[in-house]
Amino acid sequence: MTARRIAVAGAGMAGARFAQQLLARTPPGAVELTLYGAEADGPYNRTVLAEVLAGRYGGGDVIGLACGPDAVVRTGAEVTAVDPAAGTIALADGSAAAYDVLVLATGAEPALPAVPGLYGPDGGLLGGVHTFRTLADCRRLTEDAGRAGGAVVVGGGVLGVGVARALAARGLPVTLVHRGPHLMNRQLDGGAAGILAAGLTALGVTVRTAAHVRALRGTDRVTAVELDDGPALATALVVFACGVRPRTRLARAAGLAVREGIVVDDGLATSAPGIHALGDCAEHRGTVHGRSGPAWAQADVLAARLSGADPAARCPGSRPLTRLTAGPLQLAVFGAPDDGDADSVDVLRVADATRGTYKKLVLRGDRLVGAILVGDLTAVGGLIRVWRRGEPLTADPLDLIRTPS
Repeated sequence: MTARRIAVAGAGMAGARFAQQLLARTPPGAVELTLYGAEADGPYNRTVLAEVLAGRYGGGDVIGLACGPDAVVRTGAEVTAVDPAAGTIALADGSAAAYDVLVLATGAEPALPAVPGLYGPDGGLLGGVHTFRTLADCRRLTEDAGRAGGAVVVGGGVLGVGVARALAARGLPVTLVHRGPHLMNRQLDGGAAGILAAGLTALGVTVRTAAHVRALRGTDRVTAVELDDGPALATALVVFACGVRPRTRLARAAGLAVREGIVVDDGLATSAPGIHALGDCAEHRGTVHGRSGPAWAQADVLAARLSGADPAARCPGSRPLTRLTAGPLQLAVFGAPDDGDADSVDVLRVADATRGTYKKLVLRGDRLVGAILVGDLTAVGGLIRVWRRGEPLTADPLDLIRTPS
């Protein structure tokens, strides 16, 4: 029997997980699986890059996500075009490859604001200006940070908070600039964000919220960041952590249905026969998740379908869960942690500014519908299990979130 040729455009966390799970479910020799990665590095755990920047891990510690012994991983081999009718892909080196099944796992790229002065005379980012998405980005930023006397991080979401903390851990004075009303405003309420900001301040990070970057100064290298509400911030190092956008160029050029991401159904199939998409580039049920948990869940479903282990496996969607563990800064947010309809939910809050903890549970009857935990994650495992299973809370909710003496 001829082996099925399965090509994966992208060798990141989603592609590696799919390869691992597919090969674990497939008899030897049944498939020829090749991952084509644009990066020079093999698959690695992107979620710990901030810890690499902080010096907690070496770069080599995050490389090596297992893809399975029979997977071929081609690094530095970006897929530049897809021909669905011919069943072929074109690569950046001018070569081509045929496939029977194609999986698009092209991920996402940093979103950059339209800021005057962002680009240098050569058309690339101005010297000293960085994004933070890849291991190569991490290496460049680590090298530049060693020569800088301070840094400005733009964007106070999960990534920006992690990068600011990591640079502070390297001994740099850091200013974190966020245009929202408070840090991580998409996930946290004001009380939780205040505790987070206090924790960052204690680590040497100056937090500026409701602040917009108006322009960058500098000719060959950045010298200052201009804000709309005060004096410019002198700096030779700027990191933009303003979110990401799905990489959809390949799919769009091939004629696939694309909205914000590559549109897929519950089986992760795109609008073109024989082509699937998963991870940060995929839009499932109107949502692009942009997190490793949903990407791995999608990879497991697609591996089950394509291996034949469960041809009817379906992706039910993902429930929102955000975790950040950055040295002493720890938080978890899941479900619907806002107050929602105040007439139908009960909200319990326990805050302790002295200990740097904030805990909030949103309950509908005896069911947990959302939570925010900052500073003390002792109860998080049990709360997440109850929430995911939709089980009633059997203990007094206050007992679950009180910090032990």
